[in-house]
Amino acid sequence: MAGRKKRKSSKLLVNLVLGFICLIWLVPTLGLFISSFRPAADILSTGWWKVFPHQSWVKSGETVQLSKDLDLREPIEVGGKTFTDEQLKSGVMVDGERLMWENRRARTLSVMEQGWQFNPALTLDNYKNVLSGKEYRLKAADGSETVQRGSGMSQAFWNTLTIAVPATVIPILIASFAAYAFAWLRFPGRKTIFAIIIAMLVIPLQVALIPVLKDYTALGLNGSYLGIWLAHTAFGLPLVTYFMYNFISQLPKDLFESAFIDGASHFTIFSRLILPLSVPALASIGIFQFLWVWNDYLVSLIFIGNQPDVQVMSMKIADLVGSRGNDWHLLTSAAFISMLMPLAIFFLLQKYFVRGLMGGSVKG
Repeated sequence: MAGRKKRKSSKLLVNLVLGFICLIWLVPTLGLFISSFRPAADILSTGWWKVFPHQSWVKSGETVQLSKDLDLREPIEVGGKTFTDEQLKSGVMVDGERLMWENRRARTLSVMEQGWQFNPALTLDNYKNVLSGKEYRLKAADGSETVQRGSGMSQAFWNTLTIAVPATVIPILIASFAAYAFAWLRFPGRKTIFAIIIAMLVIPLQVALIPVLKDYTALGLNGSYLGIWLAHTAFGLPLVTYFMYNFISQLPKDLFESAFIDGASHFTIFSRLILPLSVPALASIGIFQFLWVWNDYLVSLIFIGNQPDVQVMSMKIADLVGSRGNDWHLLTSAAFISMLMPLAIFFLLQKYFVRGLMGGSVKG
C-alpha cells in the first residue's frame, strides 16, 4: 500500500514538472502567435495579453476644462493638487480617477475610470506583407502613414523546403544502408571504419567549411542546390549512422536467419524487413535532421549564398532583424511562418518519436 502511494506521488510530481515545462514553452509561443496578427501600433504600445478581456483605464465621457491662459511651464492645479505637464501627459490619479490630457492646446483633461476592455484588433496584413513583395502602407501610433515594401518571404520558404526535404531523405537513406552493413555484415575493417565515423561526431563542422568550399568552387558546385544537399548530407551522416546502427543492431537475429534460409538477398532483407521495422527510428532521426537543416544558417550561407533568389528562411529573418529591428509585426509573423513546417513534421511523426528514441536502449 505504501509503495503504491509512493508511485502515485512520484507520477504526480513528474506530471507537474512536465506540465510546467509545457507551460513555459506554450506561453511565449502563444504570445508570438497573437503578436503576429496584431497591428504595428498595438504591438509597440501594449503587450500581447491585452487582446484578452482585461481591466484598464477607459474614458468615462467626462472632461475637466482648465483655464486657456494656463502656463504649462508652471505647476498645474487640479482638484486641489498640483502636477506638471509631463505628469498629465502620462496620467495622474485624483480621487480614484485618472486624469490625462485630451486636448493639450485647448487645456482639456479627460476623466478615466477602471473598466473592462476588449479590443483584439487582429489582422492578416502582417502575413500578407511578409509573404508578398508588394508595397503596403504602415500606420503608426500617431496616425501617420509610411509606405514600405513587403519582405517576399514566400520565395525563402520554398527555397528552404527545397533544401530541407532532400537534405533529410538522402542522409537517412545512406545511413540506413551503412547501419545495416555495420550491424549484420562481416567485412575487413568494419570496426575501424565505424570508429572513424563515430569520431567524426566530435569534429566541429566549422573546421571543414573552408576546405570544402574550395573544393566546391573548383567543381562548380558552390551556389547550387546539389552542393547544399551534399554538404548537409556529409555533416549529418555520422549522427544518423550511429543512431540507425543502435536500432538496427538490436533487431532479432532470427529474422535474418529465416530470410536467408528462404533465399532472400541482403537488399531484399533491407527493403522488406529492415525499413518497415525501422520506421520509428527513421521518423525520430528524420525530425532531428529536418529541424537542423530547416533552422540552419551557417552552412546555407557558405554553400548557397545570401542572394534574394536563393535565401533560406533563417537568412531572411536575420535580414529583417538587421534592417527592420523595430518592425515587430513583421518579425513575429516571419518567425511564426518559419515554425509552421517543423511543428507540422513533429506532430505528424510524434507517435513514432518516443519509440524511436527508445530503440536499442534495451537488449534482449
